This record gives sequence, structure tokens and C-alpha cells, in this order.
Amino acid sequence: MPQTIEFFYDCASPYSYLAATQIAALAERHSAQLQWRPLALGGVFKATGNRMPATVPAKGKYMLKDLKLWAEHYAVPFQFPKIFPVNSLLVQRIACAVAETDRAAYTLAAMKAYWTQGADIQQVAVLQPLLRSLGLDAEALIAAAQSEKIKAQLKANTEEAVSRGVFGAPSCFVGETQFWGNDRLPLMEAFLMKSEPKSL
Repeated sequence: MPQTIEFFYDCASPYSYLAATQIAALAERHSAQLQWRPLALGGVFKATGNRMPATVPAKGKYMLKDLKLWAEHYAVPFQFPKIFPVNSLLVQRIACAVAETDRAAYTLAAMKAYWTQGADIQQVAVLQPLLRSLGLDAEALIAAAQSEKIKAQLKANTEEAVSRGVFGAPSCFVGETQFWGNDRLPLMEAFLMKSEPKSL
């Protein structure tokens, strides 16, 4: 039976972006099912008493260098946006509204728009053409993101994550084993390898 990786993320999180560029290939290497689980990182911080590293000057300075090193390591583009932090509620609610089969493509497109081009992803005017470029119904999805059903879905995802011990993003789960942070992907991969059935 294939294992499942639950990937809890927020498009406004730089480490979520970095992990998102690698997570699908990692899952494929181990024939694992990948679930993209959008949450509201602000809600996680509020519920757990955590806060953005950038609010601590020494951490913020270190983080900028660290992000560039990870981007170089993965050979992916990265540019710290002028608009930071960004209100990600709309982009995350749309992620909940998008069909699961389209969620990965949408998430990566939104993340790349913000973390490589500095696009203001809290604006409908930015998200509409992005959705259309993916062949998605932009107007319907943006309208759905304003519905109580979708707002409740994002809130439920966030509350579930917190109840399972999440305090930041990205956070991955294999079963009930949690791996927090982009830099824990190698540890998660090692865990998956140990859990795979041994061939005879």
C-alpha cells in the first residue's frame, strides 16, 4: 500500500516555496501519494504563539542568506519580494477551492509569481490571469474563495494542523510522524525509505 505525504503549506512562506519545488519529485521517488494541504500560517502562529523569523532582526538577516543558499542548492529561482509579509488568505482559500488535481499546479504558479517575480498575490488582479493561464475558471474560483464553505475549509485545515502539532510551515506528515521545515525533507525521505517494504 503506497504511503501518503501530507504537505501543509502557505504560499506566503519562503520555505514552503522551496519545499514545494522538491516535494513532488520526492513523493514520486518513493511511490508515495502527495496531498497538498493549504493552511493559514497567520492562524498557526496565533494559535501556537510562534512568529515569523523576520520579526527577529538576527533571524531575519540569517534567513535571507539561508533562503538564497537553499535556492542555489535546488537550482531554483528565488527573489525576496518587496511586499513582505503578504496577506495570503485569498491565495490560500483559492487553493482550497481548486480541484485537488489542479492544486499542485496552482500552488506552484502562485508561489513562483511571488517568490521569483515579486507579484502581489493578495490582489485579485494578479490571481485572475494566473488562474486563466492554467486553464482554470478564474471568476468561479475567486468567487468560491469568498464563500463561507471555502473559508471554513481553510480554517479547518489550519485547526487540524495545529491539533497535530504544527507550529510553522511547511510541515509534512507521513502517517502521524511530522517533519517541519524545508530542511527536514532529507529526513522525511530517509523515513520513507525505512518504511518501504523490503524486496526479496
